[in-house]
Amino acid sequence: MMEPGDFVITPPMTWHDHGNHSSEPMFWLDGLDIPVVQFLDASFAEGMEDEEQPITRKSGDSHARYGSNLLPVDLKRSAKTSPIFNYPYAETRRALEQMKLQQEWDPCHGLKLRYTNPVTGDFAMPTMGTFIQLMPKGFSSVRYRSTDATVFVPIEGKGRSRIGDAVFEWGPRDIFVVPSWRFVTHEVAEDAVLFSYSDRPIQQKLDLWREDRGNV
Repeated sequence: MMEPGDFVITPPMTWHDHGNHSSEPMFWLDGLDIPVVQFLDASFAEGMEDEEQPITRKSGDSHARYGSNLLPVDLKRSAKTSPIFNYPYAETRRALEQMKLQQEWDPCHGLKLRYTNPVTGDFAMPTMGTFIQLMPKGFSSVRYRSTDATVFVPIEGKGRSRIGDAVFEWGPRDIFVVPSWRFVTHEVAEDAVLFSYSDRPIQQKLDLWREDRGNV
């Protein structure tokens, strides 16, 4: 089940489908690693004859099994993608609010965390890094740039970001992109939460990733 703000994974080599059982239209953002997969000529897709795949586990099983600071005692798992398929925003938001009390703000990001694979401690997906960050009311970041072009999706709050020489106003459900090695600064008038993703895991494993925390 998917709620607003949730981070949901579609693991590779895994059947998946989407459905909307409500009476209202539904939209979500797909963040795909298709360009790098196609560059490596490793793209596969298979169709299923049935319109809807059979469900073999109860809803919430993966989160209970892997997302509660517990792991199956004899876990043997070769997949590099996190076994938690849905990271509920409600839990993420509570964690951000608790850490906010410490008043420890990174000058470039505010409070920024990455989603992880609980089995390995690595990124939740091997090809894409996913992040969540909270910037408190009145926060103005120092400029920052990195080699991983990053897609940002505001979940809460309003603000503006200067990317190079351009300024973009944003609010919930907007999408904006910071290109590779382009300086960005953020300003918020109220508490804001941004989800973002990039190809940082690939760059770091290839020893290509680089960042610049405000230097000329």
